[in-house]
Amino acid sequence: MPKTVDDFNKSRLRSSNITVVISISLVLFLVGLFGLILINAQKYSDYIKEQLVVEAYFDEYLDPRDSAKTLKFQEETFAKIKQQNYVKQAKYISKQQASVLAKKQLGIDANALFEEDIFPASVEVTLKPEFVDPAKIDGVVGQLKAIEGVKDVANDNQLTIDVYNNLNRILTWILAFSVLFLIVAMVLINNSIRLKIFSKRFIIKTMQLVGAKRRFILMPFIKEALVLGLIGAFIGILALGGVWYYFTSQIGTPFVQDTNQYVFLVIIILLVGILITVASTIFATWRFLRSNVDDLYYS
Repeated sequence: MPKTVDDFNKSRLRSSNITVVISISLVLFLVGLFGLILINAQKYSDYIKEQLVVEAYFDEYLDPRDSAKTLKFQEETFAKIKQQNYVKQAKYISKQQASVLAKKQLGIDANALFEEDIFPASVEVTLKPEFVDPAKIDGVVGQLKAIEGVKDVANDNQLTIDVYNNLNRILTWILAFSVLFLIVAMVLINNSIRLKIFSKRFIIKTMQLVGAKRRFILMPFIKEALVLGLIGAFIGILALGGVWYYFTSQIGTPFVQDTNQYVFLVIIILLVGILITVASTIFATWRFLRSNVDDLYYS
Protein backbone atom coordinates (compact mmCIF):
# COMPACT_ATOMS: atom_id res chain seq x y z
CA MET A 1 0.00 0.00 0.00
CA PRO A 2 2.70 2.61 0.85
CA LYS A 3 4.38 1.81 -2.43
CA THR A 4 1.13 2.44 -4.26
CA VAL A 5 0.63 5.78 -2.49
CA ASP A 6 4.25 6.73 -3.15
CA ASP A 7 3.89 5.89 -6.83
CA PHE A 8 0.69 7.89 -6.97
CA ASN A 9 2.38 10.95 -5.42
CA LYS A 10 5.31 10.65 -7.82
CA SER A 11 2.90 10.41 -10.73
CA ARG A 12 1.08 13.55 -9.57
CA LEU A 13 4.36 15.40 -9.12
CA ARG A 14 5.57 14.36 -12.57
CA SER A 15 2.26 15.41 -14.15
CA SER A 16 2.37 18.75 -12.34
CA ASN A 17 5.94 19.43 -13.52
CA ILE A 18 5.10 18.53 -17.11
CA THR A 19 2.08 20.85 -17.05
CA VAL A 20 4.17 23.74 -15.71
CA VAL A 21 6.95 23.15 -18.28
CA ILE A 22 4.45 23.02 -21.16
CA SER A 23 2.76 26.22 -19.94
CA ILE A 24 6.08 28.03 -19.63
CA SER A 25 7.35 26.85 -23.03
CA LEU A 26 4.13 27.79 -24.86
CA VAL A 27 3.98 31.24 -23.28
CA LEU A 28 7.67 31.95 -23.90
CA PHE A 29 7.32 30.71 -27.48
CA LEU A 30 4.61 33.31 -28.13
CA VAL A 31 6.64 35.99 -26.33
CA GLY A 32 9.63 35.17 -28.54
CA LEU A 33 7.43 35.22 -31.64
CA PHE A 34 6.26 38.74 -30.84
CA GLY A 35 9.91 39.66 -30.23
CA LEU A 36 10.89 38.38 -33.68
CA ILE A 37 8.03 40.28 -35.28
CA LEU A 38 9.06 43.46 -33.50
CA ILE A 39 12.73 43.12 -34.52
CA ASN A 40 11.93 42.46 -38.16
CA ALA A 41 9.18 45.09 -38.27
CA GLN A 42 11.78 47.70 -37.32
CA LYS A 43 14.14 46.33 -39.98
CA TYR A 44 11.50 46.48 -42.71
CA SER A 45 10.41 49.90 -41.55
CA ASP A 46 13.97 51.07 -42.22
CA TYR A 47 13.94 49.22 -45.55
CA ILE A 48 10.77 51.01 -46.69
CA LYS A 49 12.18 54.38 -45.59
CA GLU A 50 15.25 53.72 -47.71
CA GLN A 51 13.05 53.43 -50.80
CA LEU A 52 12.13 57.12 -50.49
CA VAL A 53 15.02 58.55 -52.48
CA VAL A 54 15.91 62.20 -52.99
CA GLU A 55 17.02 63.40 -56.43
CA ALA A 56 19.82 65.98 -56.57
CA TYR A 57 20.33 67.61 -60.00
CA PHE A 58 23.69 68.98 -61.13
CA ASP A 59 24.22 72.64 -61.90
CA GLU A 60 24.85 72.85 -65.67
CA TYR A 61 26.48 76.26 -65.96
CA LEU A 62 29.50 74.75 -67.74
CA ASP A 63 29.78 74.56 -71.51
CA PRO A 64 28.07 71.28 -72.47
CA ARG A 65 30.57 70.87 -75.34
CA ASP A 66 33.40 70.52 -72.81
CA SER A 67 32.35 67.06 -71.69
CA ALA A 68 35.58 66.29 -69.83
CA LYS A 69 35.33 69.38 -67.66
CA THR A 70 31.63 68.78 -67.04
CA LEU A 71 32.25 65.17 -66.02
CA LYS A 72 35.02 66.18 -63.62
CA PHE A 73 32.74 68.83 -62.12
CA GLN A 74 29.97 66.27 -61.59
CA GLU A 75 32.37 63.74 -60.06
CA GLU A 76 33.53 66.32 -57.50
CA THR A 77 29.93 67.18 -56.62
CA PHE A 78 29.03 63.49 -56.41
CA ALA A 79 31.93 62.89 -53.98
CA LYS A 80 30.73 65.78 -51.77
CA ILE A 81 27.22 64.33 -51.64
CA LYS A 82 28.49 60.87 -50.64
CA GLN A 83 30.42 62.37 -47.73
CA GLN A 84 27.32 63.78 -46.04
CA ASN A 85 26.42 62.07 -42.74
CA TYR A 86 22.75 61.63 -43.69
CA VAL A 87 23.52 59.77 -46.94
CA LYS A 88 23.30 55.97 -46.84
CA GLN A 89 23.87 55.45 -50.54
CA ALA A 90 24.31 57.66 -53.59
CA LYS A 91 23.88 56.62 -57.21
CA TYR A 92 25.07 58.69 -60.17
CA ILE A 93 22.61 58.88 -63.08
CA SER A 94 23.97 60.22 -66.34
CA LYS A 95 21.91 61.93 -69.02
CA GLN A 96 21.80 58.72 -71.03
CA GLN A 97 20.61 56.70 -68.04
CA ALA A 98 18.01 59.36 -67.23
CA SER A 99 16.62 59.11 -70.78
CA VAL A 100 16.39 55.32 -70.53
CA LEU A 101 14.58 55.55 -67.20
CA ALA A 102 12.17 58.15 -68.57
CA LYS A 103 11.31 55.93 -71.54
CA LYS A 104 10.60 53.00 -69.24
CA GLN A 105 8.40 55.07 -66.95
CA LEU A 106 6.47 56.54 -69.90
CA GLY A 107 6.29 53.22 -71.72
CA ILE A 108 7.99 54.60 -74.82
CA ASP A 109 10.29 52.46 -76.94
CA ALA A 110 11.01 54.86 -79.81
CA ASN A 111 13.12 58.02 -79.77
CA ALA A 112 10.76 59.98 -81.99
CA LEU A 113 8.80 61.74 -79.21
CA PHE A 114 11.73 63.56 -77.65
CA GLU A 115 15.35 64.24 -78.38
CA GLU A 116 17.98 62.00 -76.88
CA ASP A 117 19.52 62.99 -73.54
CA ILE A 118 17.23 65.92 -72.81
CA PHE A 119 17.01 64.92 -69.14
CA PRO A 120 19.67 66.32 -66.79
CA ALA A 121 22.22 64.21 -64.96
CA SER A 122 21.53 63.72 -61.28
CA VAL A 123 22.37 61.83 -58.10
CA GLU A 124 19.82 59.46 -56.57
CA VAL A 125 20.34 59.83 -52.80
CA THR A 126 19.16 57.18 -50.36
CA LEU A 127 18.90 58.69 -46.90
CA LYS A 128 19.62 56.90 -43.64
CA PRO A 129 16.32 55.77 -42.02
CA GLU A 130 16.66 58.13 -39.06
CA PHE A 131 16.70 61.11 -41.43
CA VAL A 132 13.46 60.08 -43.20
CA ASP A 133 11.52 62.18 -40.73
CA PRO A 134 9.18 65.11 -41.48
CA ALA A 135 11.07 67.14 -38.88
CA LYS A 136 14.46 66.49 -40.55
CA ILE A 137 13.77 66.03 -44.26
CA ASP A 138 13.51 69.76 -45.05
CA GLY A 139 16.86 70.38 -43.38
CA VAL A 140 18.43 67.54 -45.36
CA VAL A 141 17.07 68.94 -48.64
CA GLY A 142 18.41 72.37 -47.71
CA GLN A 143 21.87 70.96 -47.01
CA LEU A 144 21.88 69.14 -50.34
CA LYS A 145 20.94 72.33 -52.18
CA ALA A 146 23.75 74.16 -50.42
CA ILE A 147 26.39 71.79 -51.84
CA GLU A 148 28.39 73.44 -54.59
CA GLY A 149 27.40 71.97 -57.94
CA VAL A 150 23.81 71.06 -56.99
CA LYS A 151 21.18 73.08 -58.84
CA ASP A 152 17.97 71.62 -57.42
CA VAL A 153 16.69 68.80 -55.21
CA ALA A 154 13.47 66.91 -55.88
CA ASN A 155 11.63 65.30 -52.96
CA ASP A 156 8.02 64.27 -52.34
CA ASN A 157 7.51 65.69 -48.84
CA GLN A 158 3.90 64.52 -48.54
CA LEU A 159 4.82 60.94 -49.42
CA THR A 160 7.61 61.02 -46.84
CA ILE A 161 5.22 62.28 -44.17
CA ASP A 162 2.56 59.67 -45.00
CA VAL A 163 5.03 56.77 -45.00
CA TYR A 164 6.69 57.96 -41.78
CA ASN A 165 3.39 58.33 -39.92
CA ASN A 166 1.99 55.00 -41.11
CA LEU A 167 5.16 53.08 -40.22
CA ASN A 168 5.32 54.67 -36.78
CA ARG A 169 1.68 53.82 -36.18
CA ILE A 170 2.27 50.17 -37.11
CA LEU A 171 5.40 49.89 -34.95
CA THR A 172 3.60 51.49 -32.00
CA TRP A 173 0.77 48.94 -32.19
CA ILE A 174 3.20 46.04 -32.48
CA LEU A 175 5.16 47.31 -29.47
CA ALA A 176 1.96 47.80 -27.46
CA PHE A 177 0.77 44.25 -28.23
CA SER A 178 4.20 42.87 -27.34
CA VAL A 179 4.17 44.59 -23.93
CA LEU A 180 0.58 43.48 -23.33
CA PHE A 181 1.38 39.89 -24.20
CA LEU A 182 4.45 39.96 -21.96
CA ILE A 183 2.18 40.95 -19.05
CA VAL A 184 -0.27 38.18 -19.96
CA ALA A 185 2.65 35.73 -20.11
CA MET A 186 3.74 36.71 -16.62
CA VAL A 187 0.22 36.20 -15.29
CA LEU A 188 -0.16 32.78 -16.97
CA ILE A 189 3.19 31.48 -15.73
CA ASN A 190 2.48 32.84 -12.26
CA ASN A 191 -0.89 31.05 -12.15
CA SER A 192 0.69 27.74 -13.23
CA ILE A 193 3.31 28.01 -10.48
CA ARG A 194 0.75 28.98 -7.85
CA LEU A 195 -1.35 25.92 -8.67
CA LYS A 196 1.71 23.72 -8.32
CA ILE A 197 2.64 25.24 -4.94
CA PHE A 198 -0.99 25.10 -3.81
CA SER A 199 -0.94 21.32 -4.13
CA LYS A 200 1.98 21.24 -1.66
CA ARG A 201 0.61 23.72 0.89
CA PHE A 202 0.17 21.06 3.59
CA ILE A 203 3.74 19.81 3.12
CA ILE A 204 5.02 23.39 3.43
CA LYS A 205 3.08 24.03 6.63
CA THR A 206 4.03 20.64 8.11
CA MET A 207 7.73 21.36 7.57
CA GLN A 208 7.28 24.74 9.23
CA LEU A 209 5.45 23.26 12.21
CA VAL A 210 8.22 20.72 12.90
CA GLY A 211 10.75 23.54 13.12
CA ALA A 212 12.15 23.97 9.60
CA LYS A 213 13.31 27.49 8.81
CA ARG A 214 11.67 29.42 6.00
CA ARG A 215 14.88 29.57 3.98
CA PHE A 216 15.29 25.79 4.30
CA ILE A 217 11.72 25.29 3.07
CA LEU A 218 12.08 27.77 0.19
CA MET A 219 15.36 26.50 -1.28
CA PRO A 220 14.07 23.17 -2.75
CA PHE A 221 11.13 24.98 -4.38
CA ILE A 222 13.40 27.70 -5.79
CA LYS A 223 15.83 25.12 -7.22
CA GLU A 224 12.96 23.20 -8.78
CA ALA A 225 11.49 26.42 -10.22
CA LEU A 226 14.89 27.31 -11.68
CA VAL A 227 15.13 23.93 -13.43
CA LEU A 228 11.54 24.07 -14.69
CA GLY A 229 12.06 27.63 -15.97
CA LEU A 230 15.23 26.64 -17.83
CA ILE A 231 13.60 23.57 -19.39
CA GLY A 232 10.49 25.53 -20.41
CA ALA A 233 12.58 28.35 -21.88
CA PHE A 234 14.81 25.88 -23.74
CA ILE A 235 11.81 24.09 -25.28
CA GLY A 236 10.20 27.42 -26.20
CA ILE A 237 13.40 28.64 -27.88
CA LEU A 238 13.78 25.39 -29.84
CA ALA A 239 10.17 25.58 -31.04
CA LEU A 240 10.58 29.25 -31.92
CA GLY A 241 13.79 28.57 -33.87
CA GLY A 242 12.16 25.70 -35.78
CA VAL A 243 9.06 27.69 -36.72
CA TRP A 244 11.10 30.77 -37.72
CA TYR A 245 13.49 28.69 -39.82
CA TYR A 246 10.60 27.03 -41.64
CA PHE A 247 8.87 30.38 -42.19
CA THR A 248 11.96 32.13 -43.57
CA SER A 249 12.85 29.16 -45.79
CA GLN A 250 9.35 29.14 -47.27
CA ILE A 251 9.13 32.91 -47.79
CA GLY A 252 12.66 33.16 -49.11
CA THR A 253 12.97 36.77 -47.94
CA PRO A 254 16.11 37.94 -46.12
CA PHE A 255 15.11 38.97 -42.63
CA VAL A 256 17.33 40.62 -40.02
CA GLN A 257 20.84 39.23 -40.38
CA ASP A 258 22.25 40.80 -37.20
CA THR A 259 22.77 37.76 -34.97
CA ASN A 260 23.30 40.00 -31.93
CA GLN A 261 19.61 40.89 -31.95
CA TYR A 262 18.61 37.22 -31.99
CA VAL A 263 21.07 36.40 -29.20
CA PHE A 264 19.64 39.27 -27.17
CA LEU A 265 16.10 37.92 -27.75
CA VAL A 266 17.15 34.43 -26.61
CA ILE A 267 18.67 35.92 -23.44
CA ILE A 268 15.46 37.86 -22.79
CA ILE A 269 13.37 34.68 -23.16
CA LEU A 270 15.65 32.78 -20.76
CA LEU A 271 15.56 35.58 -18.18
CA VAL A 272 11.78 35.95 -18.43
CA GLY A 273 11.28 32.21 -17.99
CA ILE A 274 13.64 31.97 -15.00
CA LEU A 275 12.71 35.23 -13.23
CA ILE A 276 8.95 34.79 -13.48
CA THR A 277 9.12 31.14 -12.41
CA VAL A 278 11.40 31.77 -9.43
CA ALA A 279 9.58 34.93 -8.33
CA SER A 280 6.17 33.24 -8.57
CA THR A 281 7.48 30.29 -6.55
CA ILE A 282 8.85 32.54 -3.80
CA PHE A 283 5.65 34.58 -3.50
CA ALA A 284 3.36 31.54 -3.59
CA THR A 285 5.43 29.61 -1.03
CA TRP A 286 5.82 32.64 1.21
CA ARG A 287 2.05 33.06 1.24
CA PHE A 288 1.54 29.62 2.76
CA LEU A 289 4.41 30.09 5.19
CA ARG A 290 2.67 33.17 6.60
CA SER A 291 -0.79 31.62 6.72
CA ASN A 292 -2.44 29.79 9.60
CA VAL A 293 -3.19 26.09 9.48
CA ASP A 294 -6.95 26.75 9.26
CA ASP A 295 -6.40 29.04 6.27
CA LEU A 296 -4.96 26.17 4.23
CA TYR A 297 -8.41 24.65 3.87
CA TYR A 298 -9.86 27.85 2.41
CA SER A 299 -6.94 29.05 0.23
